[in-house]
Amino acid sequence: MSMPYSLLDLSPVPEGSEARDAIRNTLELAVKAEGWGYRRFWLAEHHNMPGIASAATAVLIGLVAQATSRIRVGAGGIMLPNHAPLTVAEAFGTLATAFPDRIDLGLGRAPGGDGAVIRALRRDPMADSFPQDVVELLDYLGPERPGAAVRALPGEGTNVPVWILGSSLFGAQLAAHLGLPYAFASHFAPGDLDRAIAIYRERFRPGPWNDRPQVMLAINVFAADDAEEARYLRTSMQLAFARLRTGMPGKLPRPVRDLDAEIGPQMRRMVDEALKISAVGNADDVGVQLRDLIATYRPDEVILTGQIHDQQARLRSFEIAADVMKAI
Repeated sequence: MSMPYSLLDLSPVPEGSEARDAIRNTLELAVKAEGWGYRRFWLAEHHNMPGIASAATAVLIGLVAQATSRIRVGAGGIMLPNHAPLTVAEAFGTLATAFPDRIDLGLGRAPGGDGAVIRALRRDPMADSFPQDVVELLDYLGPERPGAAVRALPGEGTNVPVWILGSSLFGAQLAAHLGLPYAFASHFAPGDLDRAIAIYRERFRPGPWNDRPQVMLAINVFAADDAEEARYLRTSMQLAFARLRTGMPGKLPRPVRDLDAEIGPQMRRMVDEALKISAVGNADDVGVQLRDLIATYRPDEVILTGQIHDQQARLRSFEIAADVMKAI
């Protein structure tokens, strides 16, 4: 049996196009991904970002679920500090009621935006009640509670699978304590990857949601029929990451032939370190790199991502990656 492989999409808005194009591209990718054997199609919550069209994550999940028939669709993730747990339970309870046994809910602790976004969302920037909020949300989605003062309707009894997402040791500890599956954001923040997975596996406590630890590893993939072309396609995400780090986020840049001329060697080193959990090249290259990552971290599932400017090249990249994963 091959390892399950999933897809994380930020619904990128490439330079020269609009959010409407990005949403259309996301729906096309989801339909193709279902045919290529991907287990899940996840979307992420980001706010105030010109290059990302998935801000209203639950709405886009509904559109993707409507356009597909089998693939699981979910959030990777919803940034829980931005929302009341009841609101999230009702949104995902509604999705799970409309699309039974197809909806996932990944939860993150980051705000998904800067201080201005936090204020615009009417959130308290000093409040950090993430563990309590997760437990409250689990209660809303769990078994029916006829006598409860507040119930998620729709929501209760749907038992939507909840994942903890993280890029630090905090999420690993919480996921282990609550007995929830854990997805590590290794595609952009690999620093604590080894320790986080080790802590999660060591401290995992079986519970009503999971009887064993379940680790999902996020990997960037840039695949093309020609290895040099794959490296060229990757420069869009490298450029986007550099601009984000220097406070200049924008639409997904067009790829460039000379990345160092654009961002300089020091920024290049920082970007490459952040994005080092990646597989880049032709099918053979990507196969070797994915096998190495899987052998090193022994995940139960991988989730592949990768922002590529050209939609046809993006589709081809995820198609090659699916073929490779089927053989692993």
